[in-house]
Amino acid sequence: MTFSYLHPMSEYSLGDAMQQFLNKSRIKGSIQAIQIEEAWEKIMGKTIAKYTEKIQIHGQTLYITTHMAPLKQELQFQKDNIIKRVNEALGERTIKEVVIL
Repeated sequence: MTFSYLHPMSEYSLGDAMQQFLNKSRIKGSIQAIQIEEAWEKIMGKTIAKYTEKIQIHGQTLYITTHMAPLKQELQFQKDNIIKRVNEALGERTIKEVVIL
């Protein structure tokens, strides 16, 4: 079943309308952070996931929090790889920068 919203110029499905809303709202970053947290172990492996304390997205920046100094250093070296893997998991090029805290 498809629900449609009629606009004088075009027709949108409910899914398209929700996607447009999310693209324009701050909620999108929170939803994407949850998606990343749920897939973090698959994206980066068990060891990194175990010691990652927090993942946040603000704009196009992914913030990763850990108190493990060796892990911070490893994540610094893997920033490009993290961006690539996270964007693949999200299905879009959302993340352009990674900050390790």
